[in-house]
Amino acid sequence: MKSLPKQLPDDIDALKVLLSEQAARNTQLDQENARLGAKVLSLQEQLNLALARRYAASSEKLSPDQIRLFDEAEVEAHAEPVEDETVIVPEHSRQKRGRKKLPDSLSRVEVIHELAADERLCPHDGNVLAEIGEVTSEQLDIVPAKIQVIRHIRKQYACKCGQCIKTAPLPAQPIPKSLASPGLLAHITVSKYQDALPLYRQETILRRIGVELPRATLANWMIKAGALVQPVINLLRDQLLTYDIVQMDETPVQVLNEPGKRAQSKSYLWLQRGGPPEQPVILYDYDPGRGAGVPLRLLEGFRGYLQTDGYDGYNAAVASNGLMHMGCMAHARRKFSDAVKAQGKNRKPGKAQHGLALIQKLYRVEKQAKQLTPLERFDYRQQHAKPILERLRRWLDDSLSKVLPGSTAGKALNYLHNEWDKLTCYLDDGRLEIDNNLAENAIRPFVVGRKNWLFSASVAGVKASANLYSLIETTKANGLEPYAYLRYLFAELPRAETVEAIEALLPGNVNPEQIKL
Repeated sequence: MKSLPKQLPDDIDALKVLLSEQAARNTQLDQENARLGAKVLSLQEQLNLALARRYAASSEKLSPDQIRLFDEAEVEAHAEPVEDETVIVPEHSRQKRGRKKLPDSLSRVEVIHELAADERLCPHDGNVLAEIGEVTSEQLDIVPAKIQVIRHIRKQYACKCGQCIKTAPLPAQPIPKSLASPGLLAHITVSKYQDALPLYRQETILRRIGVELPRATLANWMIKAGALVQPVINLLRDQLLTYDIVQMDETPVQVLNEPGKRAQSKSYLWLQRGGPPEQPVILYDYDPGRGAGVPLRLLEGFRGYLQTDGYDGYNAAVASNGLMHMGCMAHARRKFSDAVKAQGKNRKPGKAQHGLALIQKLYRVEKQAKQLTPLERFDYRQQHAKPILERLRRWLDDSLSKVLPGSTAGKALNYLHNEWDKLTCYLDDGRLEIDNNLAENAIRPFVVGRKNWLFSASVAGVKASANLYSLIETTKANGLEPYAYLRYLFAELPRAETVEAIEALLPGNVNPEQIKL
């Protein structure tokens, strides 16, 4: 940059030109300083946030002590103070410490301990001691997995004439002409898709107890089991789409042998959660892409509320089906939490803390209304959550212009502003949720499993995995034990020949007593 000459000109016009050039240079310098300052702030926030994610607690909540720290003038002028959280401790409700009683449903094996004959004599007078009672204590024992062979002996019958021979039929099997009984198939399925045990580990475990089953065989069984349950999945999808509330989410999956794609490329598992509250349905669906066409396909014929995160790929389905699009307040809370963490340890109370505190108050309302009926929850939200949202809106309008848009706080504020209508429409119906956490929780088992098995080898494999994950998560949501249900399903489904028979096997239609082992 040029500096002022040592000898200023005497001519007035020349001085004016010089001053004009200097003013332009000053403006340019100010702009450059502002740009560099914003860049330094952004880099510092990224560093603080990375350190917080690595070393700090992952909670997105503020403690009541942190909420008390707000003293900004604009907060005091435009919003009421944030009340402290009240913690009610019921009197005399503390749980007993110590070991919990073992469940009565477990079988008991009694081991009786008696004194030896020479120890039953009284040391004072030599008389034989009489039995007066007993002291009982319990230990928990475990028997390793039991594996057995089921021999199907089919009796044959013949007529004396030698022209008629009949053999008793073999009951329909989940995988005909294979070693896989319903119990073994259920065990492998639950171990892989609920317990996240890859097939190569299961192969090792089975070998340890004396059974050689190659992982290729296990993988083939899983593909066939996924195809077997397709009629059940189809009925569950019909049940999901007939109810007017659906939550959706998606997560990447890697498929090695996928036509037209490199092995390193991403495909996706899409999750839908919905159905009647008393019979919830959770479905996974595979697709090679993440485009807007996938929600259009998965939501064909659906009408009602669709709850998602802020991904724009759902907008086409919303517009095409005339859906009410709901947002996820947990995503907004996460952005404010990141903005707080990005300020570093020596942070002063500011916009991010205040926004996070108000959102936290909304979640406290949800906690109080959790056990209410939908109608009662609607009234409770109108009374308690609506005023908080109105306060949050006033604060948001006042704060948007006072924060750099590129900062983490600015991004949080803009996300809240852009998603506002989607984030607040949960007030319209007591059945609706404030966030999409139920869908995110349902997709988590797949994410945990993916860390272990990393990828799917084929499209057939990932489609089978989607079906089996769907069954296990729907089973859990309906309060059934996954292994017991799948064992029952794999035994009964091959015999089901009508739609009514298959409907009776849906998790929501099965009584726990039916599948009790």
